[in-house]
Amino acid sequence: MKKSSKRFLAIDFETANQNRDSACSIGLVKVENNRVVHQEARYIRPPYRNFQFTYIHGISWNDVVSEPTFATVWKDLRPHFEGIDFLVAHNAKFDASVLKACCLRYSIDPPQIPFQCTVEIARAQWSIYPTKLPDVCQSLGIPLQHHEALSDALACAKIMIAAQANRSFV
Repeated sequence: MKKSSKRFLAIDFETANQNRDSACSIGLVKVENNRVVHQEARYIRPPYRNFQFTYIHGISWNDVVSEPTFATVWKDLRPHFEGIDFLVAHNAKFDASVLKACCLRYSIDPPQIPFQCTVEIARAQWSIYPTKLPDVCQSLGIPLQHHEALSDALACAKIMIAAQANRSFV
């Protein structure tokens, strides 16, 4: 999957529960000319105290109770979404839906930036199956601390960099 664009943002959300606007963590990795130029992870206080997915990512209400809401976090993160050609995520439909739901909850216009999906890229570029993020990372030799937002976003960035370079790993 060759892509002429050189500026992208890899993104990963962890959510507290099944509500798409329950983001409790975000990881962002900005890439320019196939080089990581910025990495950032933030905890987010979701609008719900109900944490169903602590067993997956290890984040609980106590971890985020004093953290800012998405609306406040967005003020700091929005500049990273400017001037990029596309967003990248593993199972991009999920992360796109979380971003949209969080923006809508706080009356923020969601960014109108297309998503690329590393699940689809792994299948098309290298015929990797199964395509869960740990499987793709293992196949490509990318380190991963799964369900840690920054690690997941960095892995997605590396998958896209590898796909753009048409090789197995960077």
